[in-house]
Amino acid sequence: MGRIVLQKVSKKFGEIEVIPPLDLTIEDGEFAVFVGPSGCGKSTLLRLIAGLEDNTSGDIIIDGNTVTQVPPSKRGLAMVFQSYALYPHMTVRKNIGFPLRMEKMDQAEIDAKVNTAATSLNLTDYLDRKPGQLSGGQRQRVAIGRAIVREPLAFLFDEPLSNLDAALRVGMRMEILELHNKLKTTMIYVTHDQVEAMTMADKIVVLQAGVIEQVGSPLELYRAPRNLFVAGFIGSPKMNLITGPLAAKYGATTIGIRPEHIDVVASGGTWEGTVSVSEHLGSDTFLHVKVAGFEQVLTVRSIGDIAVKHGDKVSLSPRLGELHKFGADGLRIG
Repeated sequence: MGRIVLQKVSKKFGEIEVIPPLDLTIEDGEFAVFVGPSGCGKSTLLRLIAGLEDNTSGDIIIDGNTVTQVPPSKRGLAMVFQSYALYPHMTVRKNIGFPLRMEKMDQAEIDAKVNTAATSLNLTDYLDRKPGQLSGGQRQRVAIGRAIVREPLAFLFDEPLSNLDAALRVGMRMEILELHNKLKTTMIYVTHDQVEAMTMADKIVVLQAGVIEQVGSPLELYRAPRNLFVAGFIGSPKMNLITGPLAAKYGATTIGIRPEHIDVVASGGTWEGTVSVSEHLGSDTFLHVKVAGFEQVLTVRSIGDIAVKHGDKVSLSPRLGELHKFGADGLRIG
């Protein structure tokens, strides 16, 4: 039903190519996340799929049909925007039902679909309120409800949680995942937040300057980043990337090791350093350690609250089996 295939799709704005030709397949029912830094082309790629931007070359195929020249309203997709895009003068009930009224659907059928969507999104008690009387999270649920009633082949989410505070974002992430599990519909979700990508996706598409750097499951990207960009982008805190003589010792231009793969030991560790910053979070402690001979400050993650403070000397033991090696071209070795 909701399989989406991009074949040699590109986009130019004037003479500037923001999306070089790329190929990508999102399988029916997948939750795919486009992630990357600001300006990497992820929202532009989503808008190409939606038909809100015309692709310069290539084909977009949805459910087996080429839709490259098909207008957005005929592609069978529903898009949820960052800004909610609700009508302030309409009630929640009318906002959710608006696309169905545009299709001249029978009122009884509209009411049934609106009530079903409202129930699934815990909006039943708010149907007669207007958007200005709702919280940001509730308004976003209304926008999602308006998408649900269209029963689309796929949902497209363009940074839908970026206007919410941290606590609301976590709650809405869970609600969107529960919705996906319930509907089993293809979803494509754009975010610059790699934590959202890691916690939500079946498939992550990492983009940089319009180029797909890697596609895979969250754990595939975490355990085996194919290049330095992905290694540095995926993971929070970021992977430690070390250059110079130490990297050369392991036959690489750069070696990477994640903060949780460096152990603080009583003595006799591989590296000796001084703590510059200590972050105590209760469940975890993050140490930022200056090691003699390293240009980079190392980030070390320890489970629990360890009694280490600024200026303390620490002995570190990296788990050598967890080292990632990268060549001069930035690509993974081995």
